[in-house]
Amino acid sequence: MTKTLGFLLLLFISFNLSCKRTSPNEAIEAPKKASFTKSTFKADEAILYDKILGALVGSAIGDAMGASTEMWDRKEIQNKYGYILALTPAERIQSPEGTWEHNLSAGATTDDTRWKYLMVSYLSNDKRNIDATTFSKFISDYYQSEVLLLKEPSILTSTDSLDLRMEKIDWIKEWARVALAYQIGPVAYQEAQNRFYGGEMSCAGMLYTPMFGLVTTEPEEAYSLAYQHTLFDLGYAKDISALVAAMTHMGMRTQDMDSILDASVYIDPFKYQDSRLVGRISYQIANSARRYVDLSKNLFIADSVKLRVPRNYKGSKQDWARQELVYDFLEKDARAIPFHAGEIWEILIAGLSFGEGNFEKTMQFIVNYGRDNDTVAAVAGMILGARDGYSKLPDSLKTQVLLINKEQLGINLEEMAQTMVNSMTNTSINNP
Repeated sequence: MTKTLGFLLLLFISFNLSCKRTSPNEAIEAPKKASFTKSTFKADEAILYDKILGALVGSAIGDAMGASTEMWDRKEIQNKYGYILALTPAERIQSPEGTWEHNLSAGATTDDTRWKYLMVSYLSNDKRNIDATTFSKFISDYYQSEVLLLKEPSILTSTDSLDLRMEKIDWIKEWARVALAYQIGPVAYQEAQNRFYGGEMSCAGMLYTPMFGLVTTEPEEAYSLAYQHTLFDLGYAKDISALVAAMTHMGMRTQDMDSILDASVYIDPFKYQDSRLVGRISYQIANSARRYVDLSKNLFIADSVKLRVPRNYKGSKQDWARQELVYDFLEKDARAIPFHAGEIWEILIAGLSFGEGNFEKTMQFIVNYGRDNDTVAAVAGMILGARDGYSKLPDSLKTQVLLINKEQLGINLEEMAQTMVNSMTNTSINNP
């Protein structure tokens, strides 16, 4: 072998060794996604009670602040109230989804708070595993118990008694139709689910799923348990309903608003982000809402610019211009119905981002925007109430809401919180 041939052979071998294919044992592993938070949430009974009561009362405050202007346009709100800073009397006609009596005092709540009342009963009833089947039975049993009360003797002698009873039935029957169909089988369930409130992607689950964030130990557990219970939701509304449970749970364990908001990014156990062509719609909506708030911070107006600021508004003209800009962005994205899950979600994320953790600022931003403001504010109030605890909620708001709900509506929020704490310390909520 000549020196030249030997050199070329050595070069060939060296080249092939350096460029050989990586064997399976040498392959670079795919990234392992870390858990959003690995530690489990634990709190002593006093802290737990303060946080759960804070969540329930915070949600009721949001519900009550929006009760008088639910479904209104923001210009209508400004014309009548200027800028809403606190609770206003619920001057409205009674309805199954609204208040169950005409013109109630400031602090009165709607179906958003009634759903929390039902969920306390559901979550603390016994030591059973809770799942979709159990939940469907709980809803249908409640409906049937209300129907059976039509046999009360007072119904025959008082049309007012009949009206009240029928209103309670009207409130739950749309939900019961789906719950009963779920127990029959998949075909009946699909038909009932797809006609629920006209077949639109409503915010049904968001009325009650935040409650799962109070009784779970990790954000993914809160998401998964809530997701199982989204019997009434369609499409990505199920993802949104589960995310508000995860965010409520994060409110229980941290004061950091970025961590609470980031739950909507990193909690994705069912891989919505992998959806072909579309990706995760809830993430896109949330990202847009946060971007709107960021863009508003770059807005500067000259003192000479004329701008109508609502009466009672406490901020500067510059502050109002920025808030109005976010409102304009949200209005551009408005859906056909105000209680569309995507719209509720977008306003929620915008409100939490704009409020920067301040309870009153967040509630005021949401309520003064209008649309389905009591539902958005109720969800935001639960998240921030869980974060702050009852002890840190505004005194005037929490005192009034506790009083009116107890004396006029028969909803004792303090007893509800204690019932939940007792159940959580004596039993366990299992996630099958």
